[in-house]
Amino acid sequence: MLLKEIRAIAGETLVISPHDRDAERANTSWFGAPPHERLGLSADEVVTAFQETAELLRDQVATLPYVGPATFFVWHDGEAGQLRCSTVSCGHDTLPFDAPYRATSDLHGIVVEFLEDRAPGVLVWGDQMPVPFPAEDAEQAVWVCSLCP
Repeated sequence: MLLKEIRAIAGETLVISPHDRDAERANTSWFGAPPHERLGLSADEVVTAFQETAELLRDQVATLPYVGPATFFVWHDGEAGQLRCSTVSCGHDTLPFDAPYRATSDLHGIVVEFLEDRAPGVLVWGDQMPVPFPAEDAEQAVWVCSLCP
């Protein structure tokens, strides 16, 4: 189901509006998957689905009457237990994140982190293990893919 949902992004209407970043939020998608589905997926399958989607989005951007940067990006929201992605009309260095982020070419690592989360978005009561909280200045890893030639 997750792979199908990722690939479906390329069939949606792409909003590229450099003067209205709020409108571009329509390009944001988020994906969850129950633990049993995560166990049945490989990181390579998920990475391939995102890469195929990026290629189709690149084709869409090429047909638009738009000249400028366009970036497809993916990150793991650990608090929500979701993989998220979006497309925006800016470069990888000005993505619309409220927190610090680090652009990376390592989509595999982001996907592995998501797939290995056995209790997505949940804290287990009674667990004696301390919960590690990222430092406030920790950077979010974000896979970026330019959609422009």
